[in-house]
Amino acid sequence: MPSASGTPASRAHHAARASSLPADSVVPVTTPDDDQAGSHPILVGRKVTLRPGRPGDARKLRAILAEPSVSRWWAEPDPVEVIEEELRGDDSAVLLVVEIDGKVAGGIQYHEENDPMYRQAGIDIYLGGRFQGRGAGTEAVRLLARFLFEQRGHHRITIDPAAANEPAIRCYAKVGFRPVGVMRQYERGPDGTFHDGLLMDLLRDELTRA
Repeated sequence: MPSASGTPASRAHHAARASSLPADSVVPVTTPDDDQAGSHPILVGRKVTLRPGRPGDARKLRAILAEPSVSRWWAEPDPVEVIEEELRGDDSAVLLVVEIDGKVAGGIQYHEENDPMYRQAGIDIYLGGRFQGRGAGTEAVRLLARFLFEQRGHHRITIDPAAANEPAIRCYAKVGFRPVGVMRQYERGPDGTFHDGLLMDLLRDELTRA
């Protein structure tokens, strides 16, 4: 598939630029597959980098989604081709790669509601088992939330973990997300039964700093 991060030369340029930036920096980039500048950013934190997809990333992401600690909440992974499409993005949703120490650690996706009456964004994230519990998820969500507020102009962001996923809920609360309410029998789990979800939201002035 065409790389969502552009040509090798452009990727090298952005990587070099990102390496010289202070922690928690935002580097919006335009890609050949995206006619809306800045929707596929490179976001650089102390522990993690969020970046556009590259050839081969989709297979790595699918392997992570198949890990028991991830599939417990995300169910059966989509085919590689579907993940490739998600990495390319569309008018309302973009999947970025979470990278830690040069390794693909997971994926983080945002989607946007562009109706002016209801304009807001939502986030989803997953990390491989060996990258969980290290503060990486908190930093990744905070980086993306700041990008959505400051670069994409949103005032509200939502996230909806399973109500039983206590580690994820704690992670999002550290960023500033607050519980809105339980969505009963919201999502079908891998066991075939529906389970509750927890709607959480974050307003611009509630975002915490690291």
